[in-house]
Amino acid sequence: MDRLVIGIGEALWDMLPEGKKLGGAPANFAFHAGQFGLESMAVSAIGLDPLGEEIAKELEEHGLPFHLDRIDYPTGTVQVTLDSNGIPRYEIKEDVAWDKIPYTKELADLAGRAQAVCFGSLAQRNPVSRETIGWFLDAVPEDCLKVFDINLRQSFYSKEIIEDSLRRCDILKINDEELEIVKEMFGLEDLPTEGLCRSIIDEYGLKMLILTCGVNGSHVFSGDVSSFIETPKVKVADTVGAGDSFTGAFVASILKGKTVREAHEAAVKVSAFVCTQSGAMPVIPEDLK
Repeated sequence: MDRLVIGIGEALWDMLPEGKKLGGAPANFAFHAGQFGLESMAVSAIGLDPLGEEIAKELEEHGLPFHLDRIDYPTGTVQVTLDSNGIPRYEIKEDVAWDKIPYTKELADLAGRAQAVCFGSLAQRNPVSRETIGWFLDAVPEDCLKVFDINLRQSFYSKEIIEDSLRRCDILKINDEELEIVKEMFGLEDLPTEGLCRSIIDEYGLKMLILTCGVNGSHVFSGDVSSFIETPKVKVADTVGAGDSFTGAFVASILKGKTVREAHEAAVKVSAFVCTQSGAMPVIPEDLK
């Protein structure tokens, strides 16, 4: 039976100015990892409503396998507004289906097949999904690559959730704005950027730390490797899902045996392309895979 690359957490509709688009960081991650030829899957929960049915249908149309429990809560939505640079702002609805992902035997069986799993802080805002994610991570094989794409949104995070997630993961993916929040939260204001990142790696025994800085480039720190790549200049449609595509491309490349630098280069190219498209799940051109 094939190993799986799994994104677990929120699956929802991004309500963009031009209409709704399928979103949620874990589903975005799984979709983009799957475009590199890996067996991938989105894990979440949806409501017993038309929006939930539409999510399942949309994932089918995207060719992304999924495990979506249907439960009696509304399907998640996010009101997205874009500034003049295409940068999104989010209003994330609460008490929705993905807050209540149940831990089932089927989910435990999927955990046993995981080659990599990506999770964030947002889906841990509710104790039900937080426990499910924790049990899932406890059930994955020892060689499974665990990726914490921190995704700090609104006030839906805490020091406890972040610390627990850092202890459970192998790779931390974080952006420059989130790093400032973590720096203040953990009292690390005096450290320069690379020193701060390597301090986090050492404190929590991470294999890698990915730091994205928008138009100012991105870094990957791993062991004695420090990789920096400038962000390509492209015509931005919106940046929704760009970070998730970066993570998906990077993880897929690492799993396929690429070096940190090669994986970083692939991730930068893919995320730049996604910025030129509307929505989080565009099809990646063959020459970028």
